[in-house]
Amino acid sequence: MNCGQVLIDWLRHWGDKMQFPQPLQEGRLIRRYKRFLADIETCDGTKTIHCPNTGSMKNCQQPGCRVWFTDSGNPKRKYPCTWQLVETSTGDSVGINTTLANSLVAEAIDAGVVSELADFGQMRTEVRYGRQNSRIDILLTKAYARAEDTCYVEIKNVSLGVENRVGLFPDAVTSRGQKHLQELMDIQRTGARAVLFFCVQHTGIDRVRPADEIDARYGRLLREAQIQGVELLAYRTRFDLSASAITLKDRIPIECI
Repeated sequence: MNCGQVLIDWLRHWGDKMQFPQPLQEGRLIRRYKRFLADIETCDGTKTIHCPNTGSMKNCQQPGCRVWFTDSGNPKRKYPCTWQLVETSTGDSVGINTTLANSLVAEAIDAGVVSELADFGQMRTEVRYGRQNSRIDILLTKAYARAEDTCYVEIKNVSLGVENRVGLFPDAVTSRGQKHLQELMDIQRTGARAVLFFCVQHTGIDRVRPADEIDARYGRLLREAQIQGVELLAYRTRFDLSASAITLKDRIPIECI
């Protein structure tokens, strides 16, 4: 498959894996605050790093836990270091950088890892669509222009793990996510394929469920979307800390009922 307009901004291939832009460095979390900042303790002392996660990060921001970050070395950045991974109290690794999800899924589709989406010849990203002025994460098309030869893929990052190796989405109320489900249902009615793809960046998750206790409306819309024919996929990632690499690994079940 030709990735076309896909922009894999800062991940690069390393064999069958994708590497972080710089080697991972380790520290200990002191606190996350102001949503996009975190203070950590390293062997070189305390530093403030960028936190690329807009969610609540529930269950993965405990003070004192191990974290891994990258250093861009860019003097023009106010906070040149970026938080990438965290180790939970149960010893699981969690990717907290939600900006990686789209690139991970795009690379996996391109490599043939996602067998459910392997029959398309062109891939584009961030394409405008829908009645609510949305942008689809990935648009897959075949050589023909028919609706049934088009697939809209919306990607959501899962990092909230709970008991019994269950992953929940979302980790906070998401009006944006609700809108995306409505858009996908509209697309499904046109005859095109509509896919909601959960990218699970958590080694302690074996299955995904809607977080009804956090966002009941999202849960209702997700079930409605499934009934109407929107396809639900969930794949989990694998981390290789020694190689500073990450890759999409295998499919896991989604439990909506």
